[in-house]
Amino acid sequence: MGRWRGAAVDGRAGGRVLGDVDVARAIDVCALDPVASILATARIETAARVGLRAAGGQLWGFEADGVLTAVCWAGANLVPVVPDGDPAALDAFAAMGRAQGRRSSSIVGEAAMVLGLWERLSEHWPRAREVRADQPSLVISGDPVVAPDPRVRRTTTADYDAVLPACVRMFVEEVGYSPVSGSGTGPYETRVRTLIAEGWSFARFEDGHGSRRPGGVVFKAELGAVAGGVAQVQGVWVNPARRGEGLSKSGMAAVVQAARRDIAPVVSLYANHYNERALAAYRAVGFEQVGTYATVLF
Repeated sequence: MGRWRGAAVDGRAGGRVLGDVDVARAIDVCALDPVASILATARIETAARVGLRAAGGQLWGFEADGVLTAVCWAGANLVPVVPDGDPAALDAFAAMGRAQGRRSSSIVGEAAMVLGLWERLSEHWPRAREVRADQPSLVISGDPVVAPDPRVRRTTTADYDAVLPACVRMFVEEVGYSPVSGSGTGPYETRVRTLIAEGWSFARFEDGHGSRRPGGVVFKAELGAVAGGVAQVQGVWVNPARRGEGLSKSGMAAVVQAARRDIAPVVSLYANHYNERALAAYRAVGFEQVGTYATVLF
């Protein structure tokens, strides 16, 4: 991974804010567990292209014996990546988090690291709205074992007006509030447009059958993060009027097939442990659990 060449450690228990010169080494740290670290890797790979300032967050680092061994992306989400589980790295990142105050809407990533970091921050940051401590992390690196739905396709800019309401309904079901700004140009709307433009948004459209409008969405999913040879599926949703028909299985099979063919050889996702129906559907497609995520929501 190499030694740091940037500024000296800032004195907060061995942690410091990294600079552009450190980005390549940070990617090396994430590569030790590309599935667990994908949310950080995606942001750091963006920083490698456009610079940390333009990437929309800070990159924190921790060194042991002069070698970068752990990193933490601090942006809209706080994402610790500590491959060896070193508690000293969590101490360092917690010290930096206490010094800066809460700026992120969540802490998310590998469960032991997220929960360890939150334990160190919980007495200093505002109370969490929810702690999701057990979110199985699943992957598939081969062909799906159920037939893909031939009607699931990449969405286009012409589909935006149908896709956005489905995305909002999924978000409200999952998080409990609407993410839209009302102006049509807020960050969530921009995010949906960007995923469509990247070719990372997939849906099945169908007339009637409980959809809100002709041509409405009955299944949708996005690749919310792509980095390090991994594509992470997020935002899986089936129209409530069509649930129980197996659309999530065949729809996810179609997403996996397209993602592995065109984007990344490994497809991952994570879900709440109590969402037994969704987890059963993912396992039926061929996903296998490789770890556990956790999310602290503010």
